[in-house]
Amino acid sequence: MPRKQHSAQVVADSPAALVQPASSPTSLENHLGGADGVRYRTYQFDLVAPHVGRSLLEVGSGLGHFSAQFSGRLEHLIVSDNDPYCISQLSERYRDRDDVEVLDLVLPGEVKTGCNVDTVVMMNVLEHIPDDVQALRDLAACLEPGGRIVIWVPGYMQLYGEFDRMVGHVRRYTPSTLRRVVESAGLTVEVCKPVNFFGGIAWWLAIRWFGVRRASPVLASLYDVTVIPVTRALERIIRPPFGQTVFGVARLPRHTGPDRESGPLC
Repeated sequence: MPRKQHSAQVVADSPAALVQPASSPTSLENHLGGADGVRYRTYQFDLVAPHVGRSLLEVGSGLGHFSAQFSGRLEHLIVSDNDPYCISQLSERYRDRDDVEVLDLVLPGEVKTGCNVDTVVMMNVLEHIPDDVQALRDLAACLEPGGRIVIWVPGYMQLYGEFDRMVGHVRRYTPSTLRRVVESAGLTVEVCKPVNFFGGIAWWLAIRWFGVRRASPVLASLYDVTVIPVTRALERIIRPPFGQTVFGVARLPRHTGPDRESGPLC
């Protein structure tokens, strides 16, 4: 099947016929950043947290493992997903929290938050969305002027395999293709770099060489114990030229013009 072009980058076969499996405690991606990935989740948090302000919308919150790390650090938290199971779990997790809002969110589309936020975080979400530029534009509409969108996406189409297809990945990014998408959405790039170098090597071996199609708790725990500590140690010394992930921070200009509608602040 021929490959198609999307947002100035090569993408995988069209996801029109793909249906991402409904999330559950044993779903594919939840293991990688969930209960079986404590070190990985902390690694993500340490990279993301310096770019987060006092109010946060997390896009694609899943079961809430990542957002839970911000508990007590924010004035207002909005968690979101478009999977009914995840929405029910998030509602249960935060049912007694007046400072937390649970949002059923589909992108592209209007982001109906109760207030504007200074930060949007999307961890492994943008790669699922065919029109990634419009998705970022929609999210920018709920940002305060000068606010940030923090983006964590799988890196490099050389790592694209059956696992990506099964979970509905439209594409994997490079720093240059992510930069183009961010700038096309009218945002300024503050950070755009590959991370998790050894994770990229481990991913290539597991997905492309050995053909692993499912992330089991055993594999996720092994990855968490072996790959992440080595990656963190390496990245304290050098900036990796390649990685499993591309990490980006996009900023909304402080002066966005007279046509922009500004909602209430959190």
